[in-house]
Amino acid sequence: MKMTFPALALGILISQGALAAGDGTAALGGGVGGVLGNVVGQQLGGSTGAAIGAGVGGAAGSAVGAQKGNKTEAAIGGGLGSAGGSLIGNRLGGSTGSTIGAGVGGAAGGALGNNLADDESGHRSSGGKHKGNKHKHKNKHH
Repeated sequence: MKMTFPALALGILISQGALAAGDGTAALGGGVGGVLGNVVGQQLGGSTGAAIGAGVGGAAGSAVGAQKGNKTEAAIGGGLGSAGGSLIGNRLGGSTGSTIGAGVGGAAGGALGNNLADDESGHRSSGGKHKGNKHKHKNKHH
């Protein structure tokens, strides 16, 4: 538990790049949720519990922080990023590495999911409807 604050600070620091890209709230939510879920999961179920907790926390945090139409993609990205970061971090640096990995992975995954949803929504809205064509056929008598 004593490593929560440094891991949280590192997650916030790394998510600054996502803030600059406009995906900051989803990144911050994914990072914070991943760290908190990881710490609670470690207490309840070791490294497996940490990964599950990080995934759930990262998904929830990213979804809360994402824009209205991007919540699903941000939640998937934040959850997968947090869980993957937790597992990789645990292999590299034990429980501390797991917490840091969950924070960084959640921030990156949340931002990436939110960004991909933005890109996708731009393609969806380019349908074939033309607005503003009010004067289509004016019958003019000569």
